[in-house]
Amino acid sequence: MSRIIRLAVALFPPAFRREFGSSMRAMAGEEIDRARSRGRLAAWRCTLYTVMNLAGAACAEWVRPTWNVDPSDLSNKTKGHRMRTFEHWLRDLRFAARSLARTPGFAAVTAVTLALAIGANAAIFAVADAVLLRPLPFANADRLMFVAATAPGSEIPGEFGLFDESFPQVRERSHLVEDFALYSAGTGTLRIGDRVERPRLADVTYNLFATLGARPVLGRLPGPDDHGRVALLSYQIWRDWLGRDPNVIGKTFIVDGEPRAIIGVMGPEFGFPSDNIAAWTPFDVRPSADRLGQPGGGAIARVHPGASPDDVARELTGLLRQLPDRYGNNAAYARLLPRLQVVARPLRTEMLGSVTRPLAVLFAAALIVLVIACANVTNLFGVRAENRRHEVAIRQAIGAQRSQIIRSQMTEVIVVAFAAAVLAVVCARVALPVFVALAPVNVPRLAAAAIGFTTIAFTFVLALGSGLVCGVVPALRSSSVRALDMRASTRSVTGRRRWERDALLAGQTALALVLLVGAGLLLRSYARLSHVSPGYSTKDLFTFQFAPKQPRLTDGPSWAQFHLDFMDRLRALPGVQSVGIVDNMPLDEGTESARFMVDGAPEDGAVRLAFTIAGPDYYETMGIKVLAGRGFTRDDALGMRGNVIISRSAAKLLWPNADPIGRRLTSDRAPTWETVVGVVDDVIQENWRRPAQPLVYYPLTGHDPREWMVTSPGYVIRTTRAESIGADVQALVRQVAPEAPVYRAYTMQFLAERQMRDLSFTMLTLGLVSGLAIVLAAVGLYGALSYIVAQRTREIGVRLALGAQPRTVRRMVVRQGAQIVGAGVLAGTIVALGAAPALGRLLFGVAPIDLLTFVAAVAWMIVVGLFASYLPARRASNVDPIVSLRSE
Repeated sequence: MSRIIRLAVALFPPAFRREFGSSMRAMAGEEIDRARSRGRLAAWRCTLYTVMNLAGAACAEWVRPTWNVDPSDLSNKTKGHRMRTFEHWLRDLRFAARSLARTPGFAAVTAVTLALAIGANAAIFAVADAVLLRPLPFANADRLMFVAATAPGSEIPGEFGLFDESFPQVRERSHLVEDFALYSAGTGTLRIGDRVERPRLADVTYNLFATLGARPVLGRLPGPDDHGRVALLSYQIWRDWLGRDPNVIGKTFIVDGEPRAIIGVMGPEFGFPSDNIAAWTPFDVRPSADRLGQPGGGAIARVHPGASPDDVARELTGLLRQLPDRYGNNAAYARLLPRLQVVARPLRTEMLGSVTRPLAVLFAAALIVLVIACANVTNLFGVRAENRRHEVAIRQAIGAQRSQIIRSQMTEVIVVAFAAAVLAVVCARVALPVFVALAPVNVPRLAAAAIGFTTIAFTFVLALGSGLVCGVVPALRSSSVRALDMRASTRSVTGRRRWERDALLAGQTALALVLLVGAGLLLRSYARLSHVSPGYSTKDLFTFQFAPKQPRLTDGPSWAQFHLDFMDRLRALPGVQSVGIVDNMPLDEGTESARFMVDGAPEDGAVRLAFTIAGPDYYETMGIKVLAGRGFTRDDALGMRGNVIISRSAAKLLWPNADPIGRRLTSDRAPTWETVVGVVDDVIQENWRRPAQPLVYYPLTGHDPREWMVTSPGYVIRTTRAESIGADVQALVRQVAPEAPVYRAYTMQFLAERQMRDLSFTMLTLGLVSGLAIVLAAVGLYGALSYIVAQRTREIGVRLALGAQPRTVRRMVVRQGAQIVGAGVLAGTIVALGAAPALGRLLFGVAPIDLLTFVAAVAWMIVVGLFASYLPARRASNVDPIVSLRSE
């Protein structure tokens, strides 16, 4: 409690605090001690009362100093003016709070309306702040560039990683690049004590950390003399696995299958190339003749100040085309270098570019909802101001100035805005965990999103700005009332229309329609993507991987025999229908590629295709159709024959006008001739948005039993127990390979849903936001028409008394609402036509200007608008003429 008292005393001006601070703390402490003798509750009550008194006295001391006042600070006139202004604002704020307390319904509706919209903005801002707005955790990050290459017209589509031999070439000869590093990432084994898992690991050149400008929190960075025998741990592994052990430096752990000495621990903010990297293993770049011209992993360049991406790309393109002068000519250089173009872009764009558009779309949608909410609140304050015309006219008649009336109106808005800000922070705290849980797993730095000081400050500033926007028009209109309006204010309003209110309502409808169109386009895209046929089944399938390390597993046949025997044990589990095995599990891993040549083709007729490794029953288990020939057998898996299976699109590329069964092919990765024994349907390996790639399947052992080993294949089990069989699989793995952890254990249904997550997240969030916008627009229209009906009750009673039919009255009110909705729909359609292309790559199989989506959105908006208009129209038609005439 003493700390609370010290904070309260700290609110006083420094001069006053130096003179009386210690005595105030002592007196407050004595009061609290006396209260403590009456119980803990009494002590807290006394503390709260004391703090409130001290805070009030501190405010008064700042406004009207009573101690050590310097007469040269301000003139008496200025001080008096400021004091009176402050007192007037305090008085008006107290009056506004009491006035709103007398109308709790109005206060609650306006505060909650703003809070919902501001809370949505605050939650999305918290994510955007963590992901996009915060600088990268690297020194001088604006000078870091991601570097890759393209070769238009070559056998490699799109971008690819630079060759390993580009590392010394760029570092030694570039005039624009200050430092240059290579990296790659993948799954590997991490064994620390008795704990073994398969996390993401990164292989990096020793200078990557220096290039990024990153320092470890413990230990040191690698150097050229370490020769790939060391590793650095991530902060998360050091914290969770080792309990922040400061003596970890120098210890040896198994990293990616090899013993590595731990030389450092990186900080919690360092996550490169992704946040989930567990360890970094430096490697030496030693270009070898058989790897020259082979695409590699990623590359990072730290450029000199002033170097642009175009300049860097141009210089590095020239340097890489000089590689034959340094390493000699080879076939890969001849194919790629004449077409090679280096691509350079800021590292920030590379790391965050994929999430920028979805977050921008969601933030724009949330701002649109806020505009709609502000329009609603503006209308509500306008109604409140019109109901107080008589009061304002009296105040003007007795001498109130216009500025005083405006101030009294604006203080109500400020009180509502403050309440809305508090509620918005609560809403954001509730919404943010849900938002993060639904977000795609590949969003960088998402775990750092939190409702911190920056987000709270943003929320209060946004709430205050929104409140001022909502209140300024009603306040100005209210202050323009003249004393002569007192008589008019006692009479009911007839058919008078407010064009400002109608414009706000039409604008709400237009903005809600824009969001509805966006959500509809994403919904259509989701439906199209969910109906993509990947070439395999995703139902009743369980997948997992493990990497046994046993002395008897020394070559290809021994590995193949181990996995075949384990597949037999899996088939014996209850409910298992079939078991397959593959090196690269679809939807979970990518494949490598090689240049394939068919028997009898010219040397320059090679085609680059992806390849993987599969075992017996894989196609049957996955539901992949065998179109010609057969699948693999146990003899194929054990290396008894040199057979391969190819996909349909690979067959069309290699033998466009012939039957591929029985024909032979070879590749630069496996330079022996293989016979095609089967053709299977195409499968989508990585991304459902991309077409299926041509694929070549090798058997488990492959072309050379002494060299080819599948270290960690993916098992796939067809079973009705896909959701629950994991425990049985874990137990079975512990029996045959207790040293090997099970990892990447998923159902194929989960992997399929993860593919949809990027689109479904944006679609769901935008759908919820657009739904909120429609509700706010409908409520705003309903409220405005209800107010108009209430104001015209006497007129409607007269019409009914004179013989008007109830349906005529309903038609009159609905027509007024329909005119507003029609204007809003027209404006919203025009805006949506211009805004829809901003969704860009988020759409799949649907054009931004999709007629069906636009028609459905417009129809739904019209239905909602007419329904919102019908409810007050129905109430108007039920008015009792006698009661309405007597009510005046």
